[in-house]
Amino acid sequence: MADVARDSKKTNGSRSLDDVSLAIIEQLQEDGRRPYAAIGKAVGLSEAAVRQRVQKLQEQGVMQIVAVTDPLTVGFMRQAMLGITVDGDVEPVADALAELEEVDYVVIAAGSFDLLVEIVCQDDEHLLELINKRIRSLPGVRSTESFVYLKLRKQTYTWGTR
Repeated sequence: MADVARDSKKTNGSRSLDDVSLAIIEQLQEDGRRPYAAIGKAVGLSEAAVRQRVQKLQEQGVMQIVAVTDPLTVGFMRQAMLGITVDGDVEPVADALAELEEVDYVVIAAGSFDLLVEIVCQDDEHLLELINKRIRSLPGVRSTESFVYLKLRKQTYTWGTR
């Protein structure tokens, strides 16, 4: 298990994860293709028990196991972060944005913007169409500010469970 000392429980919203589940997550963040047998050896469980825990963590929405790509290498030449200001209830706007396939993630935020939204587009024309025609036309969207990515310096998902 991880060398970091921690309490026996850690809350994630209303969920509580034990040390073994946290250690399994850390193992998968290091290598999402790590065999369950190897994870079991590292955390002190059988392969079957690890498989069960991983399935349960996925079903509960605690984690996903996905292939992360470099958007440029798969034909998406434009990434941007959008700061969005909303009139009224922010949640319906966040839900509508989450339905757009170009949207990677939606964060309800405090500060200058109500929402932070990362988008991945094929090119500048696609970016313009998405922001101008589809996002700005959503009911409740008051304003948007675009932060176009010029170069991605670091993207990692191995930060562990701390």
